[in-house]
Amino acid sequence: MLEAWLEALALTPVAQWVRFSRWSYAVINTLHVLGIALLVGAIIPLDLKRIGLWRRITLEQLAHVLVPVAVSGFVIAVISGVLLFMAGPSDYFALSIFLFKLLCIAFAVANAVNFHWRMGYAVPFNQQRFVGFVSLILWLCVLVAGRFIAYV
Repeated sequence: MLEAWLEALALTPVAQWVRFSRWSYAVINTLHVLGIALLVGAIIPLDLKRIGLWRRITLEQLAHVLVPVAVSGFVIAVISGVLLFMAGPSDYFALSIFLFKLLCIAFAVANAVNFHWRMGYAVPFNQQRFVGFVSLILWLCVLVAGRFIAYV
């Protein structure tokens, strides 16, 4: 059933456009890289702050600036990532590194949502440090797995 759904997805007009248009895949891939740059470029300083850097700046001040950037990057990366996936869904789904990337994204998003919207910023430093390390590791795994997809 999953294979049939993936094959049907590959036959949609959008998937055909992404796969066969001269410029669409390149433009979408560029948008994906831009989204990832915004996302990870905002998350790394937040995680480093949680770990203990920049004690003069509060986490709330840094988050006020960087969380909207991270969310914007995430939205761009997800939309462009779905479009890229549509170009070859069966091929991507067969790659264990792709599934690993999706799993890391799910855990990283759950970690961020739990910290920002459930726990807030008034948490003990040890807990913040743990959340920061986990986030940093997960997003770096997403980056590495994403690059490996092209070569594995």
